[in-house]
Amino acid sequence: MSTRMTVRTTLVAATAVALSAALAGPALAAPAGNDDHGPTRQAVQAVVKDGVPGVTLTAKDGRNVWSTTAGVGDLKTGKPRSADDRYRVGSITKTFVATVVLQLEAEGRLSLDDSVDKWLPGLVRGNGHDGRKVTLRQLLNHTSGIYNYTADETFGRTYFLKDGFFEHRYDTQEPEELVAIAMAHKPDFAPGTSWNYSNTNYVLAGLVIEKATGRPYGEEIRRRIIKPLELDGTSVPGTRVTVPQPSSRAYSKLAETATGPTYDVTKLNPSLAFSAGEMISDSADLNRFYSALLRGRLLPPKQLKQMKTTVTDETFPNTGYGLGLMDHKLSCGVHVWGHGGGIHGSVSEAVTTADGRHSLAFNLNGDWSGDTQAVIEAEFCGK
Repeated sequence: MSTRMTVRTTLVAATAVALSAALAGPALAAPAGNDDHGPTRQAVQAVVKDGVPGVTLTAKDGRNVWSTTAGVGDLKTGKPRSADDRYRVGSITKTFVATVVLQLEAEGRLSLDDSVDKWLPGLVRGNGHDGRKVTLRQLLNHTSGIYNYTADETFGRTYFLKDGFFEHRYDTQEPEELVAIAMAHKPDFAPGTSWNYSNTNYVLAGLVIEKATGRPYGEEIRRRIIKPLELDGTSVPGTRVTVPQPSSRAYSKLAETATGPTYDVTKLNPSLAFSAGEMISDSADLNRFYSALLRGRLLPPKQLKQMKTTVTDETFPNTGYGLGLMDHKLSCGVHVWGHGGGIHGSVSEAVTTADGRHSLAFNLNGDWSGDTQAVIEAEFCGK
């Protein structure tokens, strides 16, 4: 698979909030002049002009909530996208997972310095991988060195290219099988010596939650986050292949290039992502979640500080990766915290200022084009 295809359609996912720079001071207020959201509206329309079928977006600044849509949610009927659309959020799932792990730490049920092997004995072994030398913290901030299973060529052909996808879209993958794919490769580096985004890290984190609690990780997310925050549009689908209504269709090229036919990929078994990226949500819920997280409603101060302690990678300027949470410095000096996510036919972003006051979440129902970074810049910088 090409690098472009891997970034655009795997769970590593089209995250324009990507990764690099560490904390550089408090978030600044969005500049005046964006009260009518004109720049944001223009950026959303530009995404559709770039070829994405449709976009749905909701912003919240204090008590003011604003939504816009552009393009279509269904290429066959021409039905427009809705501000209430539910969609697959891909790797935004990682922030939910990391939050639960940190809650368990706050309860004294595990430590971020525990080895993976303590909770999942013998699972991380092979070709130089050794779970005895990898900590839970290194899973959450992607410094484990564990190979990313979605980068495996056979997995890519099976689930991200046309022939394989239509043959296997409804297959159920067990999380242990996903880990085994990674174990067939050598580690990217020795634990703690570098940084590389790996979906395997969060499959393992989900399994640790299950081992520590005795319950499915999705049940813990529902009990600890979804229900308390009343996130009615948010779900952990497991093996359910459909997206609840209201929702739009999701489209992909299912090819190594961004040209060629467009395919409806709405229905799929999200077990191929498990706790690295299977969740479904909507823009209002994502804004509520990230605002609550940054305001300290979900984690004690100690755990939130750990979550916001970032590592950087020179490949991604102006961004740092914490524990399932990214800090991105925009061109106007504003810092936004959040995560991006991509899975077949769906590219999403959710970010908020450090005080939780100004939040933005949006989704593209096509995975091959569209400048998501420009949309974020437009909302928070007014350009």
